[in-house]
Amino acid sequence: MTTIRLTAAQALVRWLSVQQAEDGSRFIEGVWAIFGHGNVAGLGEALHAHRDAIPTWRGHNEQTMAHAAIAYAKAKQRRKAMAVTSSIGPGATNMVTAAALAHVNRLPVLFIPGDVFANRAPDPVLQQIEDFDDATVSANDCFRPVVRYFDRISRPEHILTALPRALRVMTDPANCGPVCLAFCQDTQAEAYDYPVEFFEPRVWHIRRPEPDQRELEAAVAAIRAAKTPLIVAGGGVLYSGAERTLLDFARAHNIPLVETQAGKGAVDWEEKLHFGSPGVTGTGCGNELAAKADLVIGVGTRFQDFTTGSWTVFSNPGRKLLSINIHGYDAAKRAAQPLVSDAKVALEKIGAALGKHRFADPDFSARTNWFQITNALFAAPKTNELPTDAQVIGAVDRNAGKQSLIMCAAGTMPGALHVLWRAAQGGYHMEYGFSCMGYEIAGAMGIKMALPEKDVICMIGDGSYMMANSELATAVMMAIPFTVVLTDNRGYGCINRLQQATGGAPFNNMLDDSYHVNAANIDFVAHARSMGANVVKAAGIAELEAAMQAAKTATIPTVIVIDTDPMPGTGAGGHWWDVAVPEVSTRREVNEARKGYEAGVKAQWLLN
Repeated sequence: MTTIRLTAAQALVRWLSVQQAEDGSRFIEGVWAIFGHGNVAGLGEALHAHRDAIPTWRGHNEQTMAHAAIAYAKAKQRRKAMAVTSSIGPGATNMVTAAALAHVNRLPVLFIPGDVFANRAPDPVLQQIEDFDDATVSANDCFRPVVRYFDRISRPEHILTALPRALRVMTDPANCGPVCLAFCQDTQAEAYDYPVEFFEPRVWHIRRPEPDQRELEAAVAAIRAAKTPLIVAGGGVLYSGAERTLLDFARAHNIPLVETQAGKGAVDWEEKLHFGSPGVTGTGCGNELAAKADLVIGVGTRFQDFTTGSWTVFSNPGRKLLSINIHGYDAAKRAAQPLVSDAKVALEKIGAALGKHRFADPDFSARTNWFQITNALFAAPKTNELPTDAQVIGAVDRNAGKQSLIMCAAGTMPGALHVLWRAAQGGYHMEYGFSCMGYEIAGAMGIKMALPEKDVICMIGDGSYMMANSELATAVMMAIPFTVVLTDNRGYGCINRLQQATGGAPFNNMLDDSYHVNAANIDFVAHARSMGANVVKAAGIAELEAAMQAAKTATIPTVIVIDTDPMPGTGAGGHWWDVAVPEVSTRREVNEARKGYEAGVKAQWLLN
């Protein structure tokens, strides 16, 4: 056996550089890195030596550079990924939130935090978390609940098994998610004679599991027996590459469809069978169909509570649930009839079995009426009053094209965009599994790296912007252009509305309702400009639209700041959501809200 002597870190980087996606490109496109004493000498030296084979990028915050990596993987529909490395200690724990985000959204990312010394000679090393009862624990054990695979590299030969296992998880369509390889810092620098064959290029294929024949036959029978079926398209449609298959299936059998947050953009909004979104952030016409459906056909969705209106939106007394999902855990939820399969394969096989079976037309007039309602919501204000979020979305929508991609993560905008945005096929990216404030700007950068041909538009509120904005400077430095529409409503307007809707007093959400000595007066224009971005303060909708057009030719990020009214919601659509209201309160408003809450709970679909 021919061997080559390398440090463990050199071997890890060399191996990653030759792992290939199905198109022959690198599967791990690059490595985001913030160096510290736990990774600079070992992994840092290795990354420098291989910088022509696999690029290294410098972030400003460990969590947000991980967000960029996750957004990249999502935009690539899980067919490519990135790695992220930090030092031991706060650098590592900063990434735990991002790992949880990737885990919830089932997205691949490789975390390589530095770890303690395997030999324990300097124990405790700087930044080490000491467990008084377990000497094997380090800060990196925080990753265990939020990754799909965890390993600690404490010997150089460990990477011979750990690395293939890591990519097996990241390329497994059913168990896909984040991986953490905690890399002991002395092990990084330790040399070993590795087999040369270990570094041969390898292509990682994404499998397409076929459905069980009995489950397939039962699914076909359930659809044939239905009168008013409804398709709920989730993110699995995108990850399967089943967008066209889904559309052909819906058209062939005349079945209307709605899209979840993760599935939105699978089908162009102009398709007549596309009735928008379901549930809490559902369109009026979509939720009407959901209420009437006698068979809900989930395709690649985990049926999160926003999708289901906390399991009240599918209110037909005789409704049944057919769940097509690549993972049995999701397929069997809520006593569903499961079909465990790749979404594209399942739809093709069901379609072939159904033949020419077609259903009656849905109520297309409801869809037409919905767009008339939203046209009114999109119209610019006729006075000098502050615009609503819907009016801002309308302005952005009017200036978006088929190559535009809208993205967001938290606050008011995710719900408003889900219910109102008219997404072209492939034009929507929402992190709403974890709804992590601070994902937006880093995520927009990651999306643009994945899809440079797209006109990426990041919608973000002032609250999320203040949470994490430092990768704006990274995007400027790397000349990655995208447009940021920053709506300043001076606080957490979304949660403020929810607080009042559940009977609470305005408290600790808007800046003026929070404890303060000096009134808040944040100059977002000066802040964004200080990081090198193009910045425009739009005085109204007309200036916003002009700035949107100008941003399309920019070579660095453009931030457009606009003041908005924090009080109005979307103005249309929506559904009940289970947010527990106190059973006892001294506030009359809370007691009234409790009555409505109890009525909603009674309507819940309790089968699980």
